[in-house]
Amino acid sequence: MAARSLAKNTQPAQKSSKTRIGPVLKELSRLYPDAICSLTHETPFQLLVSTVLSAQCTDARVNMVTPPLFKKFPTPQAMAKAKPVELEELIRSTGFYKSKAKSLLALSTDIVNKHSSQVPKTLEELTQLRGVGRKTANVVLGNAFGIPGLVVDTHVGRLSRRLGFTQQKDPVKVESEMMELVPRVHWTQYSHWLIYHGRAVCMARSPLCQKCTLADLCPKIGVVLSPAAKTMLKRPHVATRAQKSD
Repeated sequence: MAARSLAKNTQPAQKSSKTRIGPVLKELSRLYPDAICSLTHETPFQLLVSTVLSAQCTDARVNMVTPPLFKKFPTPQAMAKAKPVELEELIRSTGFYKSKAKSLLALSTDIVNKHSSQVPKTLEELTQLRGVGRKTANVVLGNAFGIPGLVVDTHVGRLSRRLGFTQQKDPVKVESEMMELVPRVHWTQYSHWLIYHGRAVCMARSPLCQKCTLADLCPKIGVVLSPAAKTMLKRPHVATRAQKSD
């Protein structure tokens, strides 16, 4: 029997986003209770640098690059004095290394000169640093300072749309709409949960809808499920641990 059967005349009415967001958050928290930022860091400055390096690069690659980088330049004071060629060589494998090296030198210098060598704790100040956009700023706020920040990367944007919480494709617009929907206390974890779920179950290609415990809450299932498919979806499911190499 086919996993899904198309309805002849009607589709089941979808619950509103406000009705579904609570159950979705509850289930994500159950699936991924230990979800954390996958960038290895010990200080806010190290997290800031790692996040800048993660642009167009995997977290796994960044985590391979940063140990020798931070051993040589552990603080903004040290990195501000680095020679461009030194930084470029250390971060070469992350891609766009010349541009990233310029950003790291500039932001380190500004942190030293404008912020008394301390990474600023506001979105406005962080985004004034070279190479730091809203995504990077929210990563630092949420994971270094415990200040709720809703990060929209490719996973978060894709899953927010699939779950019917937004139709926006621009990350800033997605962030704005999700901040209105998701309780502020969950902003940081919402991003972690969707990243984990996007890696483990709801992949960009061939998402595992029939194994997803969010299926009953997801408009992605835009058809009437057959009895067999509904039974399959209700079977106990243990989500695969998210791979940290994405």
